[in-house]
Amino acid sequence: MSLHHSIVTRVETTQASEARESVKMTKHVAVLMGGVSNERAVSLSSGKSCAEALRRAGYRVTEVDVSHNISERLRELAPDVAFNALHGRFGEDGTIQGVLEFLRIPYTHSGVLASALAMNKHQAKVVLKAAGVPVTEHILASWAEVAGWTHGMPPPYVIKPVADGSSFGVIIVKQVQPGLLGALTGENWEGGSDLMVERYVPGRELTCTIMGDVALPVTEIVTGLAFYNYEAKYEVGGSQHILPAKIPPRVYDKVQEMSLKGHVALGCRGITRTDFRYNEAAAPDSSGELVCLEVNTQPGMTPTSLAPEQAKYAGHPFEELVSWMVEDASCNR
Repeated sequence: MSLHHSIVTRVETTQASEARESVKMTKHVAVLMGGVSNERAVSLSSGKSCAEALRRAGYRVTEVDVSHNISERLRELAPDVAFNALHGRFGEDGTIQGVLEFLRIPYTHSGVLASALAMNKHQAKVVLKAAGVPVTEHILASWAEVAGWTHGMPPPYVIKPVADGSSFGVIIVKQVQPGLLGALTGENWEGGSDLMVERYVPGRELTCTIMGDVALPVTEIVTGLAFYNYEAKYEVGGSQHILPAKIPPRVYDKVQEMSLKGHVALGCRGITRTDFRYNEAAAPDSSGELVCLEVNTQPGMTPTSLAPEQAKYAGHPFEELVSWMVEDASCNR
């Protein structure tokens, strides 16, 4: 290569880089956070982290604490992209996605249908099972039925709201105790009227993030608590993340394969995180039992959350990850 050609190439590369940075500086990103679900505090933490990282990456950012006037607020702001950092109902169940589609504002994460499907644990299981992703047996019941019955299936089993996140309202019933369910689902119950009762799967907690169409490294979550509940997820010292997970290679590969298969089957976009239980004692002579618990279309997005940790391990620092999500944003998702 001649000296002249080398200089021209370097100049062209520099100009292209400067052009990309210029586009970033002019792109206005509205980071949607907070909201009205019981995961408001988690969403505020995710949103703040994403907003700060996007500013460092060169975007013009407005933080939006979402309330019921969000349509009017977004019309006023007229952002180029909405970065969806909401969690829970109205944020990851297709509601805010429908608003953004109507306003024709490109947005991150999954679209209306995929979000609604993944948020409804029963419907998600139907789709996942049809796609060949292993799920555990379950039944649906109303709050009144669960509060009044002795036991709907042999213990141990898990009771959880059909449509909620962050392990809110999850109850593990390990043995027959008369009157236990009525007490657990009493007047302070916040899990809604529709419940899922599913077989409890003992073992290890595994999770894997999909970024676009790529499965990121697998994490094992270790906690001294009963399960990976809200406290384990968000309290300091609540859990330990082992990355990459120290599990048999064929199980590791299957977690990645099933995560991508579930992501595609539900029609997800952007990033998702799929959670599994792995019971290696179920079949010691083989790879054990691997069961998909759920697909999260709005995983936690602080730098130490599971999805960003996995992305960083795969070579995508937090600023690069959130920038990729902004550039991946679109309508008709």
